[in-house]
Amino acid sequence: MKPRTLSIIAGCSYLVIFFAAIFANFFVIESILKDPLVTIQQDHVMVRFGILAFLVTVVFDVIVAWALYELYRTNKFSALSTLFRMMHAAIMGVAVFALPVALESNTGQEILKQIDIFNIIWLIGLFFFGIHLILLGVIIAKPRIIAVFLTIAGIMYMVDTSAHFLLPNYEEYSTIFLALVAIPSIIGEMAFAIWLLVKGGKA
Repeated sequence: MKPRTLSIIAGCSYLVIFFAAIFANFFVIESILKDPLVTIQQDHVMVRFGILAFLVTVVFDVIVAWALYELYRTNKFSALSTLFRMMHAAIMGVAVFALPVALESNTGQEILKQIDIFNIIWLIGLFFFGIHLILLGVIIAKPRIIAVFLTIAGIMYMVDTSAHFLLPNYEEYSTIFLALVAIPSIIGEMAFAIWLLVKGGKA
């Protein structure tokens, strides 16, 4: 397959992941956290679409991993980077199992317990995703600014996951950690997706 085609596939897949993840996280999960029992009982259709959105992100995560591997397969770190992204996708797929269980729960406490399980497993996956981003920053090298943001984002993912498990008072600093992860991640990954669509794979 031509590099330009692979680049477009990767870029389009990134955009699908962005929009699916935004809906699943900021509409579905946040709604459950605010009012678990009402959301599960009255907005269960939205929750089911949220579960589907998470599954879509897993599918397109694998597609991105494959496309980037094919695009940069001559780089010595490409296979390793791909494996870490695949680990993230697999762990994310396992995390989603908690959400259908939440749909069958009858108390707010049980629903929130399943959301906690989902978040903990997802956090573990993000640690490996962080390693992937660090390696990806090394692999692409140029544009330099995008590579730097991807590397910083990868480091922040690993730091945030570690902080969740190491700091008993993590919630006191959660807003700071969220910003440290979100800013370089959104800038780096969105810029990389756009670059893939516009310039990636060209001679």
